[in-house]
Amino acid sequence: MEKNMGTVDKIIRSTFAILIGVLYYTGLINGTLAIVLGAFAGIFILTSFASFCPLYLPFGINTRKK
Repeated sequence: MEKNMGTVDKIIRSTFAILIGVLYYTGLINGTLAIVLGAFAGIFILTSFASFCPLYLPFGINTRKK
């Protein structure tokens, strides 16, 4: 698994995940929307820690500087 995410990409994903968490814990989102956004937040955190996004592979996207 070769890393394909740059620093800016990881920061953006982590920021969105934190924002979703804050919206959930303040009660602004709930129900099905909270579940769907929570799943996205989990995926964003996992991919940013791994520096690898599997959706980038088929499109040949690489935001990491060489």
